[in-house]
Amino acid sequence: MSVKIGSLYTVSAPSGAGKTSLVKALIESTDGVCVSVSHTTREMRPGETDGVNYHFVSHSTFDDMIAKQSFLEHAKVFTNSYGTSSEWVKQTLQQGRDVILEIDWQGAAQVKTHMPEALSVFILPPSRESLRERLTGRGQDDDSVIDARMSEADNEMSHYVDSDYLIVNDDFDIALAQFQSIIEATRLKIEKQRAKHKDLLKSLLS
Repeated sequence: MSVKIGSLYTVSAPSGAGKTSLVKALIESTDGVCVSVSHTTREMRPGETDGVNYHFVSHSTFDDMIAKQSFLEHAKVFTNSYGTSSEWVKQTLQQGRDVILEIDWQGAAQVKTHMPEALSVFILPPSRESLRERLTGRGQDDDSVIDARMSEADNEMSHYVDSDYLIVNDDFDIALAQFQSIIEATRLKIEKQRAKHKDLLKSLLS
């Protein structure tokens, strides 16, 4: 049985915890890590590029992909659907690259069902007050929307217990270093090192 060199990570967090910023910083600072580009039925927005931000598809195409079991996970958000291509993830892992899925706890649970070896990372804010400040600091929403987002955050945060790793994003640089250490430690696991250094190990032990 061949060993997949790459590892799959799901990263979940309540809105405002800094998940997107941490993932972006990780990608920029760590070789061999990429973020999955989801398929979606929503309309492309100004400044977005097909295949970069999302794979934009029709509702019928998305439904066909569901019927063919093409998604590792998928979900409907209001009137639009989002999904992660199983084939793309598997091909990318087999190329030796680590893949990150930015996803909610429900999506992470779906991924675990199909790929139990996937590692889940949960990111929490240092306090409820900090989370509200971050959401308010965006300056985009009124109090009622902020209250609704805080309520959603309560539900999301309660599922941290289902994850393999927990990062509290208080100091961004420390949180990033912890994120990087998870990636590095996984790469040093014996089965991955054995596959990576197959020839070396053979020569050392012959």
